[in-house]
Amino acid sequence: MKNIFLLLIICLLTIPLYPQQVSNWQNYSDMKNISAIYPASDGIWAATGGGAFFYNLQNNSFLKLHKTEGLIGSPLTAVTIDQSGKVWFGTADGNIDVYNPADKSIHIIQDIYNSNYPSKQINYLKAYGDTIYAATDFGVSLINANNFLFFDTIVKFGSFTTGTPVNSIVKIKNRIYACFQSGMAVQKKGVQNLLAPESWNVYTILDGLPSKNCIKAIGFQDSVIVATDTGLAVYKDTSWAPFLPQLNGFSFSDIISSGDSLFIAASGYLYLYNSQTLTKLNSSKIEMKNLAVSSFGIFAGSSSGLVNLTHISSINYLYPNGPAANLFTNMFAAPDGTLWSASGSSSAAVGCYNLNGSTWTNYNISSNPRLVSNTCYSVYADQQNTVYLGYWGQGFSIFKNNKFTNFDTSNTGMIGTSDHPGYLVITAFANDSKGNLWILNDWAANRKNLTMMSPDGHFYNFGNSYEANLDLKNHFNLVIDQYDTKWYACTDISKPGLFYFNENGTYNSTNDDISGFLNANNGLNSSAVSAVVVDNIGDVWVGTNAGINIITNVGSIFNSGSHNLSITPVYAVNQYSITAIAVDPLNRKWVGTNQGLLLLNSDGTQLLSTYNTLNSPLQSDAIISITVDKKNGRVFVGTANGLTSFDTPALNPAESFTKLFIYPNPFVLNGSNNQLTIDGLIRDSYIKILTITGKLVNEFASPGGRVAFWNGTDSFGNLVSSGIYIIAAFDQNANNVTTSKVAVLRK
Repeated sequence: MKNIFLLLIICLLTIPLYPQQVSNWQNYSDMKNISAIYPASDGIWAATGGGAFFYNLQNNSFLKLHKTEGLIGSPLTAVTIDQSGKVWFGTADGNIDVYNPADKSIHIIQDIYNSNYPSKQINYLKAYGDTIYAATDFGVSLINANNFLFFDTIVKFGSFTTGTPVNSIVKIKNRIYACFQSGMAVQKKGVQNLLAPESWNVYTILDGLPSKNCIKAIGFQDSVIVATDTGLAVYKDTSWAPFLPQLNGFSFSDIISSGDSLFIAASGYLYLYNSQTLTKLNSSKIEMKNLAVSSFGIFAGSSSGLVNLTHISSINYLYPNGPAANLFTNMFAAPDGTLWSASGSSSAAVGCYNLNGSTWTNYNISSNPRLVSNTCYSVYADQQNTVYLGYWGQGFSIFKNNKFTNFDTSNTGMIGTSDHPGYLVITAFANDSKGNLWILNDWAANRKNLTMMSPDGHFYNFGNSYEANLDLKNHFNLVIDQYDTKWYACTDISKPGLFYFNENGTYNSTNDDISGFLNANNGLNSSAVSAVVVDNIGDVWVGTNAGINIITNVGSIFNSGSHNLSITPVYAVNQYSITAIAVDPLNRKWVGTNQGLLLLNSDGTQLLSTYNTLNSPLQSDAIISITVDKKNGRVFVGTANGLTSFDTPALNPAESFTKLFIYPNPFVLNGSNNQLTIDGLIRDSYIKILTITGKLVNEFASPGGRVAFWNGTDSFGNLVSSGIYIIAAFDQNANNVTTSKVAVLRK
């Protein structure tokens, strides 16, 4: 043991041995907005803007399918089931995903996606025998359901313009009826060449249709019924005649037949036509985009979820647990590992949402009256896991112990915009080293865009001298460095750039305040600042539409202001427009762009990884927000189509050594991709690999977090022999030491 201790204090090498791998990808999305539904024997399949789900009517459970489960397209626009039970999904971008419930596999068909058609959306899918009929924005494609091969694509129907979008199709008595926004096309009797335009008869309002916009046709009691956007018609072989004219002028969304019953969704009401009698089934309006009939009853898809219309007197919307919307304007991972997200400033905003483990809780003004607005724009959590919510126009709230405390111009001394002094927009929060909460006001009429709330609840308002004579709006991205300097961006057209401010610890005096401003004229790549973060060593990273700058000597503002600030570009990302930046416990930078997600090493000299929709489960290349759960090593990426998370080795270091967790153990060396995980490290740990006799095999510094890795090699890069090895971890001074053992098996 004496020899081992002597070896521990030998001069250390600092070669970081850790991989850049990510794992456990997860997609999260709002699945309430349903585009299409289709019944199965035991439930209902739904295609939504956030993926697919299956509602099991036997046990009231949900199965969710995202990109992480193998779906490639988004948003989903159509769904059907073929004769072998495979579920087909069509998407807005032309992809087709085929899910096999038997083995949970997904087959991807990209013929339409890869085609040259200008618009490729799949509007409707229907299976007949072993053929799938796909109604698209350019025509109708016929696909073999067994081998997934295309054998026909029809783009010209009679006199209709080539490439006219098809809303839906139906096949009745070996004839195809196709619905267009410009009328109907019906396959002529006996013709086989569907590609020939002359094989189709076309019909418009001149031929008896109530409207040229035909939504859906079905077979009913030996007749063909079509629903247009304003009425119903029945096919009389050479023309169309009115059907149920008492419904003319209604807005139709779907029709469906079941035996001798015809169900009609029109203007928010469900009608049943049976035995020559038309009955309205609901007294209050219900949104119904589409209908499905199963042995469990009749169902409708809506923008609020799946509705069981069998119990129409008591409407209950069904959808999987998830965020309230696919809006992730601003996110923050709290120290306890929970995620908070805001939904934004637009009329589509729905409040905020919290992810705890795998469960989402949504907060809005309907479910939580103390939440003053659904326009929740910014979120933040302090070290005590107190949550702060900033609203677009209504001030902010503190959420603690499941209670909201609200603040606005009446109880903070803050002032809103020049036009509306009570309209208080809060865009960001941050804590300084003294536990004060700093709040960023988007557009303060008194030019005091920074407000400090002390731990005892007192408010102090501050202005930056570089804004004193300007009425600037659009202040975002507040961060605070180790000197308690506040850095924030402004995108106002009259003075865009990066501001900084330090009150020097005096809250009632402005004499010692330090203010500054940076833009493209004094060091930044661009004045269009879009992201600001402080990294783990105190450097300020500034994202713009022309890449990233790093400000390293932030303390120099106390001596010379901005004149001697060291501002350097990050050349690895100069070609990107930056949308977001987050720092993980290894001081690596996760960077959002409109072309995907980038990973930079700690000093920005290396682009380590690039993730996009083609090589990862990201749901969009347009990255909106990023946050890092440092407790669990999880990165959350908000995109235009939903949220994605994944696990990384970057976790906060332990407070002290307790026990090393070494896995896998035994450690099998069978090639060049070996990886032993060493978990339980403190900050700035060093690691030595020793033989059982105390001979030094390898040594390296940890990457900075709780986890480090060893690839099974010695200091010369050679794989070690089979045997028992000691893993010794210790701090810089070798005062705190912990050890463990691993059995190495070399094949």
